[in-house]
Amino acid sequence: MQRVVGGTEVRSHAWPSQISLQYYSSSGWSHTCGGSLIKRNWVMTAAHCVDRNMNFRVVAGEHNLNANDGSEQIFSISKIVIHPYWNSNNVAGGYDIALLRLSSSATLNNYVQLAVLPQEGSILPNNYPCYITGWGRTRTNGQLSNVLLQAYLPVVDYQVCSSSSYWGSTVKPSMVCAGGDGVRSGCQGDSGGPLHCAVNGQYQVHGVTSFVSSQGCNVQRKPTVFTRVSAYISWISSVRR
Repeated sequence: MQRVVGGTEVRSHAWPSQISLQYYSSSGWSHTCGGSLIKRNWVMTAAHCVDRNMNFRVVAGEHNLNANDGSEQIFSISKIVIHPYWNSNNVAGGYDIALLRLSSSATLNNYVQLAVLPQEGSILPNNYPCYITGWGRTRTNGQLSNVLLQAYLPVVDYQVCSSSSYWGSTVKPSMVCAGGDGVRSGCQGDSGGPLHCAVNGQYQVHGVTSFVSSQGCNVQRKPTVFTRVSAYISWISSVRR
């Protein structure tokens, strides 16, 4: 689980493909992870968000988790497809991606839209401007945010991110790193949510939030690590056919 540290509240419904993945417990429904609506009845999230046997639901069109402003669409999940190579004991192994089939199709409107996925194999250069969004914790060991936050996280390319002073061999080519300034980062509760990067004037979801440092969320030279969506385009297409 991850959350935005050093973020600012987004304009309501500025990222209409962002969803809240929630689980049911004795205290009712609680936010656990983010995700992206990639088809009207499919959501992309992180494998580690859904590899426990729990009752999940998806809320689209959400901004404030504690308020109902009439824009929300709530879905139960009819199928969870976790990448077959995901190993919950080894997040650094990669493949931290899952697709959720919704029990019905979302209605697309001003509040709910489909995410745009990148071209297969596309790699963004070092320092490319991107944004993480989520309801995750606002500081290490802090509270979840009630409202959707965003933070500017420039890409840290694989060569830099896999160097010994950064993540070393923990980071794989199938991941994308962003941030690492020690101020802004993902944190618990952001996991599964998007890294948005504008390409040719259109925001695309280039990352699925995967992990941060065990030392804390906003640790210098420990950028937030994402599953690189462009490495999984053919798998995504085969699942959601």
